[in-house]
Amino acid sequence: MRGYYTVDEVRAAEAELFTRVPEGMPMRRAAYGLARVVAAELRERTGGIAGRVVTLLVGSGDNGGDALWAGALLRRRGVSVRAILLAPERAHAQGLAALRAAGGRVVTDCGTPDLVIDGIVGISGRAPLRPEAARLVAALDAPIIAADLPSGVDPDTGSITGPAVRAAVTVAFGGYKPVHVLAAPHCGRIELVPIGLRLPEPSLAALDPAEIGAQWPIPGPFDDKYTQGVTGVCAGSAAYPGAAVLCTGAAVAATSGMVRYAGAADVLTRFPEVIAAESISKTGRVQSWIFGPGAGTDADARARLAEILATDLPAVVDADGLTLLAADPDLVRGRTAPTVLTPHAGEFARLTGHEVGPDRVAAVRDLAESWRLTVLLKGRATLVATPGQPVLVNEAGGSWAATAGAGDVLSGIIGALLAAGRPPAWSAAVAARAHALAANLASHENTTVGAPTSASPLLDHLRPAIRLLRTLAT
Repeated sequence: MRGYYTVDEVRAAEAELFTRVPEGMPMRRAAYGLARVVAAELRERTGGIAGRVVTLLVGSGDNGGDALWAGALLRRRGVSVRAILLAPERAHAQGLAALRAAGGRVVTDCGTPDLVIDGIVGISGRAPLRPEAARLVAALDAPIIAADLPSGVDPDTGSITGPAVRAAVTVAFGGYKPVHVLAAPHCGRIELVPIGLRLPEPSLAALDPAEIGAQWPIPGPFDDKYTQGVTGVCAGSAAYPGAAVLCTGAAVAATSGMVRYAGAADVLTRFPEVIAAESISKTGRVQSWIFGPGAGTDADARARLAEILATDLPAVVDADGLTLLAADPDLVRGRTAPTVLTPHAGEFARLTGHEVGPDRVAAVRDLAESWRLTVLLKGRATLVATPGQPVLVNEAGGSWAATAGAGDVLSGIIGALLAAGRPPAWSAAVAARAHALAANLASHENTTVGAPTSASPLLDHLRPAIRLLRTLAT
């Protein structure tokens, strides 16, 4: 599991580190790692190091010092290093002296570098780039390597409220920060440089794909169709039959031993292995329920949701089910069985009465704590919060799953994992990972650059995605 650490957590770990190592050692370690990554990037992009040109954008904080020390190391390897000091009177004195001693130059324009190092602000900065820095960054054509994080992006929330650096590579010092997953498109590739920090247990974390593959439920030698998990699906309607097909199909593909469907939609034409009934009471025994996709919001739909939530079975509530809960939260409050809500930003606002806001982690954690259940907040960086547990995050690597019906597939996967007896937070986070991987496989099936996809191909690629996760575990 990969942890992401807030500014306060990193600062506390740095303070402890300073008691164990000589003064200046952490910055030297960071600078060495930064220089190593820059050198490797120069080789990859230009075929060499000597004679290449690197421009440093240097602010007044420690990140400016990291950039200056890295520049000195690169200069000693034959790189032409030029530094623009955005606050000359507050530039890191020792780093600047080291750069000059190595033959680096202080300049006032970017020139035409092969690479740029962003050392404008570090984890202390939360505001957009100031006008002069924004002007310099906007004029650049060269790839940018960010020191610790892209300047102008909030380190804890990943929010961007104005001009900000968009890096090709970000070199994280000591540990990953929330910005590295919440604002991944602005970070580019992430390279971690250890500097000796002793970090606490994370409050934000991502599950490892190999760990997911190793724990994905598969049939054992003595399993049968009942012991593998029986998933109940109450979704779709005459107006939205496709939602039932997608949700049910996802439960089938996610290795449920059996899927039972309650409703009027025709799911058997596509999935004849499903056992269909007209009502919840006639469905038979299940081990989890999924309610909501295309189910409607009328009185009959509310009654079906209430019937499901009155059981002691794990339940996933999505789409129309969330609209019903927004109107009547008492349907779910106080429920003790595992319950997962899967809102997008608009549904979150209906549930809470306010927008998600810039701090998505705090928002999803607050809703989970207030309602005492698991909440999956959809997005490129999908967040899963459960009371008393770290928030789990899945960065999809793209927005291929941002298409109609994709959420119906996600609900089906979560329900199948819950039916197999997996915990709600794990089920939701793992489902998000498999869902994102299936979308990426679907979009890249016939091209190396990816193309728009839809929910049906996403569903068709769910089993290959699970197979790939399982392969990573071997």
